[in-house]
Amino acid sequence: MKENETIEPISRQTLNKIIRKFTTPERGKAAWQMCNTLIPYFALWALAIYSFKTDLSNWFGVLAILLAGPFLVRIFIIFHDCCHSSYFKSKWANTLVGYCTGVLTHTPYRDWGQAHIRHHATAGNLDKRGVGDIWTLTVEEYISAPKLKRIIYRIFRNPFFMFGIGPSYVFLIFHRFSQKEIEHKGRLSVYITNLALLILLIVGGATIGYKTYLAIQIPIVIIAATLGVWLFYVQHQYEEVYWERNDVRDSLKAALEGSSYYKLPKIAQWFSGNIGLHHIHHLNPSIPNYNLQPCHDEIQKLQHIEPLGVRKSMKSLFIHLWDEDNKKLISFKAMKLIRKARRKKENEK
Repeated sequence: MKENETIEPISRQTLNKIIRKFTTPERGKAAWQMCNTLIPYFALWALAIYSFKTDLSNWFGVLAILLAGPFLVRIFIIFHDCCHSSYFKSKWANTLVGYCTGVLTHTPYRDWGQAHIRHHATAGNLDKRGVGDIWTLTVEEYISAPKLKRIIYRIFRNPFFMFGIGPSYVFLIFHRFSQKEIEHKGRLSVYITNLALLILLIVGGATIGYKTYLAIQIPIVIIAATLGVWLFYVQHQYEEVYWERNDVRDSLKAALEGSSYYKLPKIAQWFSGNIGLHHIHHLNPSIPNYNLQPCHDEIQKLQHIEPLGVRKSMKSLFIHLWDEDNKKLISFKAMKLIRKARRKKENEK
């Protein structure tokens, strides 16, 4: 944006009308994306199997696993778009591809999709946290919480847990069970996904051996899960993120300021399916991932959002609590300073 250039106020409805043309799914783009994602993914699987079952160096198998992880992230983005019914025009095609990619990513299509839609409806709403988001407490909630809850929260927000144990637990264990308040179709999708995973395990064990199958599958899922959790985390957990109480929450600000524009290197943007343009995705989740960048490039009113670079995003590792007074996420250390200042003020009275 040019210096001194101002952005005129605009409503969410008006902005959605402007970007509506980007919500139309394109069969050719979707088909090409599936080809350039799924074919390399399965080829890397084949290379890993060949490496571990023949005299070829196992390092080729390790390299294949390391590369397959980012491809699985890209597969998850396809799954994610299917959950929004935005990847294809056909509801049937979205459902079929959604279930299949859900099995590959260990994620039940309906169950996760229902929770994710609720996440979109409540993003940036302090009064409706807890569904499809990262557990976040306000400063006041943390201070008034019992000691055990504060300890658990500190463990949960620790980067070693959040991006170490957390991703593996979510995709390997948590997704094997239906979430609370999910409709019957959601619960059924959990059973279908679990059954499909069991069949793949049995077939894999009978053909290449259980040890080989798990030695390839588990690391790929863990790598993809860790990368995916980081992407989701940094899209909603950064210092200047927008949060408000339900009665004053602005849906446009919640979309454009409550979701980051995570500007990644081109190769990382490709593997992550443009999901770094998360502010546009939250503005209108009907835009398929392959149209997010064209939408950003063409619509001037979306270009005033300050991008969050990779280096700056590292700061998100050290912010843990929402400070309602100053409207930003702060660290535990900053929270201690707030408590200290309050006690000093009380003692002076």
